Amino acid sequence: MDDPSSLTQGDPWFQDGNIILVSRDESGSSELPERPSVGFRVHRGVLSRHSEVLRDMFELPQPDAIYDNDNGASRYEGCQVVTMHDIPIELSNLVKALYDGVTFHNRSVDDFFYLAGILRLSTKYVISHLRTQAIKHLTQTWTYDLKGHDNMLDLAIRTPQLSYSSEPNPPSKLSYPYIHPIHVLNLARSTNVRIVVPSALYFLSLYPLTDLLRADHPKLQVAHPSKPSSSLQPSDLVNYTLMFQRRIDVILNFVNTVVGQRTSSARCTNGTGRTCTRNFQRLGMRLASSWVVRTGPFNFIGQTMSQVSQDTEGLCAACRGDFATDVGAFREKFWDDLPAVCGLPAWDVMREEELS
Repeated sequence: MDDPSSLTQGDPWFQDGNIILVSRDESGSSELPERPSVGFRVHRGVLSRHSEVLRDMFELPQPDAIYDNDNGASRYEGCQVVTMHDIPIELSNLVKALYDGVTFHNRSVDDFFYLAGILRLSTKYVISHLRTQAIKHLTQTWTYDLKGHDNMLDLAIRTPQLSYSSEPNPPSKLSYPYIHPIHVLNLARSTNVRIVVPSALYFLSLYPLTDLLRADHPKLQVAHPSKPSSSLQPSDLVNYTLMFQRRIDVILNFVNTVVGQRTSSARCTNGTGRTCTRNFQRLGMRLASSWVVRTGPFNFIGQTMSQVSQDTEGLCAACRGDFATDVGAFREKFWDDLPAVCGLPAWDVMREEELS
């Protein structure tokens, strides 16, 4: 262990604390300079109350301790000293969250890195209430329901791009939600959070594979000690491929079958129904020439529903209404199937396991 007297005092440092956590950044990141060990003087009872793992750690002798008393315990200014193999900024944020509570935001990429650290350490030390809060906030963007997905897209369209404030010369401005799906996916994998995986993989499938392999997207270039891996793991390369194919299949099925082969409603009021049938076929042909490989089916289908609802001259009210009902159900079915594409249980099962 480092000589406690040489430690940098971290935040928090309570003068009446009775234990010092020594945080040593052993991440070995080549993107960031090496940082000195940092000490956090806190109250053993407060931390033990929130985590049985921490409580048990505090009762163990330190294997690399410098003993300065007869009890076999490393001490500094009368405080027990415990080495924590965690990133200093993450340990600082965790301890402050245990004292003051936690509030998550989506104002910048730094807010995601803050959440990543809390989620990582609350998982490691089995602090259930912080872990659940972090997962719930993560699902506000990487959602488990279709309404949340639509809200996220709307927010992404309306939110201006931001520079990464921690870098003097950021590679470029970052668009909402400021973080790359690979980072969300790797954070989820490392903390055993499954409920955000389908959404992250869906958005990841909108990226060409060549771009992912180059890993040169501006959102992947941001440097931060809490940044998850920027590499797509081999197992998720398979899931990415399955999601990519499923996304294309859904678009083709929607364009060619759901729209292109649609006939008029049994309640059609537009003559014999041939006019509405013909207009659906024409719409299918227009859609067939308008989508591209990076088209998102949910937004594409939603825009089509909006166009049909406004086509009061080409389609009768009955045909427009039935189309909205049928296509809405088609869209919901695709969303409900997302977890199965990547080998996960249904949304409600994961929601019960991770958010209840």
